[in-house]
Amino acid sequence: MEDDHHTISRQDSDLDFSFTSCNTTTTTTTLASSSARSSLARSSLCLSFNESTRLSSASASTSSTAVPNLHSRPHRKSDANWSAIKAATNLSSDGILHLSHLKLVRLVGSGNLGRVFLCRLRDYEHANFAIKVVDNNLLTSKKLSHVQTEARILSSLDHPFLPTLYAHLEVSHYTCFLIDFCPNGDLHSLLRKQPNYRLPIDSVRFFAAEVLVALEYLHSLGIVYRDLKPENILIREDGHIMLSDFDLCFNSDVIPKLDNRIQGTTTSRSRGGSCYGGNIRRRDEEEMVTEFVAEPTTAFSKSCVGTHEYLAPELVNGSGHGNGVDWWAFGVLVYELLYGRTPFRGGSKESTLRNIASSRGVTFGEEKETALAQAPPGMAEAKDLIEKLLVKDPRRRLGCASGATDIKRHPFFDGIKWPLIRTYSPPEHRGVVVKRSSKIGANHVSTPSNSKKRRSIWKGLSDLLTKSKESKRNLNSNQNYYCYRKNAI
Repeated sequence: MEDDHHTISRQDSDLDFSFTSCNTTTTTTTLASSSARSSLARSSLCLSFNESTRLSSASASTSSTAVPNLHSRPHRKSDANWSAIKAATNLSSDGILHLSHLKLVRLVGSGNLGRVFLCRLRDYEHANFAIKVVDNNLLTSKKLSHVQTEARILSSLDHPFLPTLYAHLEVSHYTCFLIDFCPNGDLHSLLRKQPNYRLPIDSVRFFAAEVLVALEYLHSLGIVYRDLKPENILIREDGHIMLSDFDLCFNSDVIPKLDNRIQGTTTSRSRGGSCYGGNIRRRDEEEMVTEFVAEPTTAFSKSCVGTHEYLAPELVNGSGHGNGVDWWAFGVLVYELLYGRTPFRGGSKESTLRNIASSRGVTFGEEKETALAQAPPGMAEAKDLIEKLLVKDPRRRLGCASGATDIKRHPFFDGIKWPLIRTYSPPEHRGVVVKRSSKIGANHVSTPSNSKKRRSIWKGLSDLLTKSKESKRNLNSNQNYYCYRKNAI
């Protein structure tokens, strides 16, 4: 990945996409040359931010179109980045955000389709964005369809662990997406900085849970992701995750439903005698639970796309695949976070694919503990989850029938309060700087308030819930997330 600092040259009042690399062998990378591409560099181009569909250009020779806004993104309406964009457009003479309002800082990465730059609004230095620039002239027709897929999906997303599309510009032969910037890099880079390229089990549980919730949301929209890997899991400024790169996704129909099931036996307590005390008696009871399920179980595709170490067996053998490829990749991800390598990696790409397609199941090799007492708490449950996800037959794979609803019930995730997952404090790692009091995105992924009033409310709620075994712990505590425990009475 390129990470050289780039300088920006501007002519007149227009934005010139010319970048000069500052390494020893100076090279010039030009998005808009002075010849065939001069119309892009010389035109005063306009970005349409997603709360309207306005897009214009001062040059009549430049053709521009905007992707229609599909919804109002209620989770982000109070976000500081949106506020900065609105302020910039209010000061604009035509009420439209222009490319000249953006100051490109540096190149942060190059991908299969385009390049990503860090940029800021010129009069609002606190508002950082990432802009993905795709040169359509350099792409095949197949890759162009991938760009269109990503544009369509980004336009529909509104979730704490998925990117927000602030603006989408189609001008000349370029496609630009203005999205969230994640200063802490990706999960793959984080792993490279850790001892033996692995994370503690509590951190694995944290990242896996957030990825699971993001996949659940995508699947509820009928979107099969097909590109889950650490490189595509970015770490936000606040330490929470954001999935990226949606060009390999495909859509399918999904029919939401409510499933009723019996939730095992639970233990409750009741007090006899006066209200000041009495004997505590225990009883076992069954509980009927209604769960919401929205999983694209009818999804089907025969395209072979993805990263080879994360490909599911049905994708490798070309027999056609559906939603199960994401749950297989989720199992590979959990394995890599725990062990620092993927489970079926061979000496070459071909041998890796053969291992995936073979009948051999997942093994843990030298990492398999000789005694359970030597394994850290939760490791046995993590292995069980991995084994259930890395089932070669997708019909028997965990998650393929009821999606994330099934996976959330696995003992590895015991103790997680799923509706409060955004409020958990991220774990601390080498190479990650978490801005706890960030204003940017504070309303998007927020940390619980530490005020005495808020603590008093949570304490009172916790005291009420102590009558039930399931709710002994304060809902505002991260202890129920990081501490694995048996559900012992």
